Amino acid sequence: MTKTSTGITRRGLLGVFAATAAIAAPTYSNAFGLLRGAGDIRMIRMYSGRTGESMDTIYWIEGEYIPEVLKEINHFMRDWRTDEKIKMDPRTIDIMAASHRLMDINEPYMLLSGYRSPATNAMLRSRSRGVAKHSLHMVGQAGDLRLKSRSVGQMARAAEACASGGVGRYSHSNFVHMDCGPVRHWGG
Repeated sequence: MTKTSTGITRRGLLGVFAATAAIAAPTYSNAFGLLRGAGDIRMIRMYSGRTGESMDTIYWIEGEYIPEVLKEINHFMRDWRTDEKIKMDPRTIDIMAASHRLMDINEPYMLLSGYRSPATNAMLRSRSRGVAKHSLHMVGQAGDLRLKSRSVGQMARAAEACASGGVGRYSHSNFVHMDCGPVRHWGG
């Protein structure tokens, strides 16, 4: 089993995908218990209220990421303020997609923030105490997401069930931060 320095295991993420493909999990306690072989797909559904763009795509098939689709995701998750993009870490997309599947919904995520340039991060940090100086957004390892049909708590519980990165609850702003950094959680 391969384990990265961030604690994400391929087997753990595959378990989430396999479990959610097999059943519509109303609870998350058994999400990692079921592992079906290769042959699954991973997809992501998002839209951006800032750019008017939307994405509903399969980005991984039978154990392989699709490079052209990852490039589209990089463009979609760009810093909309500066139009700069970076290679997004696919583990972040995996966490977002696995969380979405755990919630058993068709509604796309609203992407509030993906990649942030250092200039954008500094500007946001000057306006809010909740923006980290060394944010994982600046290295393509985080996304801030919202759903109309699920609460911040429901979204955060789904992401936490993946046990594969950081999950921040921003209830007052109605969004959840998901990243592929160390496993941790914060907010209320």
